[in-house]
Amino acid sequence: MDIRSCPKCEAKWIDGQHYWHTGALGDPHDLAGLVCNNHGDETCINPCKGSDSGDTWEKRAKFIETKSDDSESGITDIL
Repeated sequence: MDIRSCPKCEAKWIDGQHYWHTGALGDPHDLAGLVCNNHGDETCINPCKGSDSGDTWEKRAKFIETKSDDSESGITDIL
């Protein structure tokens, strides 16, 4: 079993698969968009660093904004 840990953010890879701190299966593209691309440096071991195909904080904020707008329009419809 090959276990690697990023010296920058302590992200874990077990046999080449990224796992979140919670133990859930991770996606290195999401990790890149959420952490590595903004906070990584030359010590980052994520092979997907630089990728923009995964999740990002901007995408999450837009999702929340959209859901908030949907929720507000639903409330005014009820009132």
